Amino acid sequence: MCADSCGTPVGRKSLDRRRTALHDKAHTDTAQNVAGVRIARGLRLHSYSLGLIGQADVVELETVESPESSVERQTRDSENSRLSALDSRLRRVTPVEYKRGKPKKDDSDRVQLCAQAICLEEMLGQNIPMGQLFYGKRKRRTDVDFDTALRELTKQKALRLHEMIANRKTPTAVREPKCDQCSLLHLCLPDALRFKTGASSFVSRSLAAHLNSNAPETDDFNFVSTAGE
Repeated sequence: MCADSCGTPVGRKSLDRRRTALHDKAHTDTAQNVAGVRIARGLRLHSYSLGLIGQADVVELETVESPESSVERQTRDSENSRLSALDSRLRRVTPVEYKRGKPKKDDSDRVQLCAQAICLEEMLGQNIPMGQLFYGKRKRRTDVDFDTALRELTKQKALRLHEMIANRKTPTAVREPKCDQCSLLHLCLPDALRFKTGASSFVSRSLAAHLNSNAPETDDFNFVSTAGE
């Protein structure tokens, strides 16, 4: 599911046209060279091992320039895709993910970034040891090491995702303050999925009350007498 909110470019423009989105520049789908580093934006990613597709905000590729003329380079760039147009000898590849807020308490951002790295490793045949997360509130990058533990966690999350898709079952939504700013609030409906009401909840509460007290085996029902009618 996907929807726009005040945190996405389209949604933010509808709320305040004077404000700019953090991801606007990252998803311009253009690339540039800065001091020997190729900066690719909005790069499409895929991984056959994880069964994932996606899009990276920014991928920085430090290359070793090959001794070719500018005409040869222009011809090569026009004939090949953006990735294959990069110099074949890559010295360093760094995925960079942009976030509007601050670092989360869980590993969701790190897992997302690691998944991007695994995609790039498969696509480029290049080992990627680390990436970076840029948080809007901190206004600086945070290094993320793609160690064995994080890679294993990322694979587990991808496997769990495919299991949920196969079983057609989504996890119960957890209501948090950040939900108020989420673009999926009207689709996720965390307030409606608290399971505090309904038949299943009633049975569970009744059973728990019976096991923890001297409650009667059956409920007391007030029957309407029809005698004498």
